[in-house]
Amino acid sequence: MKIKVKNLGALKQAEFTLGDLTIICGCNNTGKTYATYALFGFLYHWRQMFTIQIKTDKIRQLLADGVIRLDIEEYIQQFEQIVKTGCQAYIQELPKIFASRAERFKTTDFQVSLDIENISLAFGFSQEITSGEASLFSISKTEKSTELVVTLLVEKKKVKISNDILKRTIADALKDIIFEQFLPNPFIASAERTGAAIFRKELNFARNRLLKQMAQADKNINPRELLSNVYQAYALPVEKNVDFMGELETIFLESSFIAENHSDVLTDFADIIGGKYTVTRNDQLYYEPHSKRIKLSMDESSSAVRSLLNIGFYLRHKAQVGDLLMVDEPEMNLHPENQRRIARLFAQLVNLGIKVFITTESDYIIKELNTLIMLNHDKPHLKRIAQVEGYRQEELISSEKIKVYIAEKASIILDGKTKKTKCQTLTPANISPELGIEARSFDTTIETMNRIQEAIVWSEE
Repeated sequence: MKIKVKNLGALKQAEFTLGDLTIICGCNNTGKTYATYALFGFLYHWRQMFTIQIKTDKIRQLLADGVIRLDIEEYIQQFEQIVKTGCQAYIQELPKIFASRAERFKTTDFQVSLDIENISLAFGFSQEITSGEASLFSISKTEKSTELVVTLLVEKKKVKISNDILKRTIADALKDIIFEQFLPNPFIASAERTGAAIFRKELNFARNRLLKQMAQADKNINPRELLSNVYQAYALPVEKNVDFMGELETIFLESSFIAENHSDVLTDFADIIGGKYTVTRNDQLYYEPHSKRIKLSMDESSSAVRSLLNIGFYLRHKAQVGDLLMVDEPEMNLHPENQRRIARLFAQLVNLGIKVFITTESDYIIKELNTLIMLNHDKPHLKRIAQVEGYRQEELISSEKIKVYIAEKASIILDGKTKKTKCQTLTPANISPELGIEARSFDTTIETMNRIQEAIVWSEE
C-alpha cells in the first residue's frame, strides 16, 4: 500500500509505502503527525468513501427469483477507478479529520495505490442480514469461487426490503471481499492520549450530560449533528482516543488473540509499565503496581502509565491479526530503558501479524530496532550475544519488514516539473540487514553533541 500526498500540512509532496513496521522520524513540525492522521482517517473511512454500483436489474432479479450470482471479477476490473474516486471523496473530508479550516486543504491531494496484482479471492465469506428475529437474506462466497451469491431468506410479501438497502449491503460485502485484504483495521494512540486518560471521567460526564440535554430538548434537534459539532474541535484520532477511553469498562470484558494465545507479550508489556490495569465491579479504572497491594487512579499514576493505557487495553482486549497499530511518539513519558522495551514489543507484534506504524523522535527506539535487525542472523556469535543480553528469537526482526522515512527538507522533482525543488518531504532511509537503519536526523544531533563535548574536554590541550 503506497500513499502519496501533496500540500498536506508541512509536507509539500511526499510518498511512503506501508510496511509491516513503518516509521516516520524527524524533527518537530516536519509533517509526521499530518501523514499519520491522514492515513488513519483514510483507513477508518474507506468503506464510506469507496463506491460500488449494483445494477437495478440485479435487484429485480433477486426479488423475482430469490437468488442472484454476481461475478466478483467484474468489480475487480473497476478496482483502480474505485480507489481513485474514493481518494477524491476522502480529500473533501480532511477538514473534519483534522478539525481544521477547509482553506488549509484547498490544494491538498491524497492518493493511495494498492497492489491489485496480489489480490486473492481464495477465502470464504458469509453474512446474514436480519431484522428482529427474521432472517432477510444471506450473502456468501465459497473459498474456490469467484461468485458472490445473494439469497432471499424470506418471502418478499412478508417483509418489504428497500432496494437501496439491498444495493448498499451487497456493495459493502463486495468492498470487504475485494479491498479489506489491502486495508488493515487501524487503532491509533495519538500524542494526546495521556490527557484523554486522566480526564476520561470528565469527558464521559460531559458527553452523558449532553445526551441528557438532547433528550429533553426540542425534537427537531438532530442528535447526530449536535454530537458532531461538539467533536469538531478535535481531530479524528483524538476523538477516537476519547471514545476508546470512555468504553474501557466494556472493552475490559473482551479478549484479544494476544491474551488468548500469546500471554508472554502481555507479560512484557506489564514489565514496561511495572504493573497492570484493572477495572473493578463498580467500573472504576485502576493501576496496580507490581509487589504493592495498592490501587492507583489514573491521576495518581505516573505519566508513563497513562501514556500506555490505551495501548495496553488494545493489546489485551482488542488486537486481532492483520490490524494496524498506530502510535504517535511511543517514547512519550518513557525512560530510555522502556523506550528500548517498547521497540522490542513492537517487533513481537509485527512477528505475530499486527502491522505497526509509529512516528518517533527517539534515538533509543531506532537503535534498539537496529539491534533487533542485526541480531536476526543465523550466526553463532550473534546467537551467543542475543542469549547473553536476554533477546528472544520472537523479538528479532527482518530488515525487509521495515520501512523508515525521514521528515525533512530535500531536493525532489515535484509533479509537473522537470527540475528539483528543495521542500518538505519524506525521504526513505537506508536499512541494512547488517547495520540497521540509517536515521540521519538523530545521527547529526548526536555527532554535534559529541563534537562539542570532545572540544570541551580536549580543547585546553
